[in-house]
Amino acid sequence: MDRLFEAPDLIDVMEEAVNYNSFLITELLAWSQDTETVLDFGAGSGRFSRALQEQRRRVHAVEPDPILRKRVQRHGIPCHVSLDAVGNMRFRGIYSINVLEHIEDDRGILAAIRQRLEPGGRLFLYVPAFPILYSANDERVGHVRRYRKQALLGALAATGFRVDAASYVDSIGFAAGLWYRLFGDRDGLLDARAVRLYDRAVFPTSRRLDAVLGGRLGKNLLVRATRQEFA
Repeated sequence: MDRLFEAPDLIDVMEEAVNYNSFLITELLAWSQDTETVLDFGAGSGRFSRALQEQRRRVHAVEPDPILRKRVQRHGIPCHVSLDAVGNMRFRGIYSINVLEHIEDDRGILAAIRQRLEPGGRLFLYVPAFPILYSANDERVGHVRRYRKQALLGALAATGFRVDAASYVDSIGFAAGLWYRLFGDRDGLLDARAVRLYDRAVFPTSRRLDAVLGGRLGKNLLVRATRQEFA
């Protein structure tokens, strides 16, 4: 069923985050290196689907917002309204970036994603981290939650996944997120100039600090997992 994204302006604002997007694309390309066909669950404008398509990955997508879905389809990427609409297709890899936090029944959708993976198929998840950072922006864009690592890992284990790697990302972003929660825009708006400044001046340093901290703190959480077969 069609569902309109709560904050469509955020899609264009995040285009300003060049280093952030480049980081995620690099991670996705490494993750999907030997994966012929992948599914983008919650494709948004298709920013990441297009990047993988350009590197000769065969990409399908799911996007419930009809306006965003058309943007994805304009680039020749098959884009479906829901997982059910994908039919009987199975994928070697499924990725989802900043989507799971919008879904009330996250375990239900993880179980459904598992069914769309081939045996041994791989999952790439990127979600907002730490409930203490939940702000007016989270509320505005329809976030149900922000994740702690153990909560997400528990949900994955309960739905038939083996976690291969999990780390927090953007350590300085934790402090920036806390500042935004306390002093940021009460309507939850993000200023494109502020996003651009953080992305150019701070995010590269934050990624270097992530390496020093070993992924123990960050504004987001990145998890790679593999479908397990139930005994």
